[in-house]
Amino acid sequence: MTKIKVAALQMPTVADKMENLNTVGRYLKNLKNAKPDFVILPEMFCCPYQTENFPVYAEEEGGPVWQQLSSYAKEYGIYLIGGSMPEKDVERKVYNTSYVFDRQGKQIGKHRKAHLFDIDIKGGQSFRESDTLTAGDRDTVFDTEFGKMGVIICFDIRFPEMARMTVNDGAKVIFVPAAFNMTTGPAHWELSFRARALDNQIYMVGCAPARDTSAGYISWGHSVVTDPWGKVINMLDEKEGVLMAELDLDYEDDVRDQLPLLKSRRHDMYKLEKFCK
Repeated sequence: MTKIKVAALQMPTVADKMENLNTVGRYLKNLKNAKPDFVILPEMFCCPYQTENFPVYAEEEGGPVWQQLSSYAKEYGIYLIGGSMPEKDVERKVYNTSYVFDRQGKQIGKHRKAHLFDIDIKGGQSFRESDTLTAGDRDTVFDTEFGKMGVIICFDIRFPEMARMTVNDGAKVIFVPAAFNMTTGPAHWELSFRARALDNQIYMVGCAPARDTSAGYISWGHSVVTDPWGKVINMLDEKEGVLMAELDLDYEDDVRDQLPLLKSRRHDMYKLEKFCK
């Protein structure tokens, strides 16, 4: 049987970037005896989630936050999905980026959020990531000893094509650093994870920041794991904490064999094409 242990760190985010990194370190130290295979951090885990902050907190790949995440992955022998953080490239463009590190601390994946969170809900949340961020242009999978895994970021989950592209590229689990808010969270958080899990017969692992009602952007929290049958395995509330789950990849294969949705697609009628730069 192929089982993996995952841990989602629903941690608070404060203004001090390095304090957030230290918080990650304390969590990982406490989790050491649990021996998780994969640990995921929240979206913008080291940067308060406000558009004006993204260029200020942004680092190039290989910067101080990247280095510390790499060090943690190696120290604790884990695959670390580094939530997301603002990344700047040589052209000074800023992205919402998730770095993935293997058990030796080597970067093995990098996902730039492809769908930017630009919304204006009447009577609810208004937010425009595109004011300061540039969108990514591809899905992301990475290799492990358990097979390929995928990562998407928050708003990406609302687009069925994104998850399907990731599954088409071989992902056995999709990790989702995310920060739904107090409008979208109650309405669509659990539903989105269950729907994408059911559509693609895959495990979905979502990690959100803990709720801080004094923050400029208030997170819904409720980090969650859903299984290939569309069922919630485990979910936190809004408070700081760790979500642990064991994922049975053989069960995923069984579901796909017994209810062959992916095999039954009508490629003669429709197909998903990728247009990447």
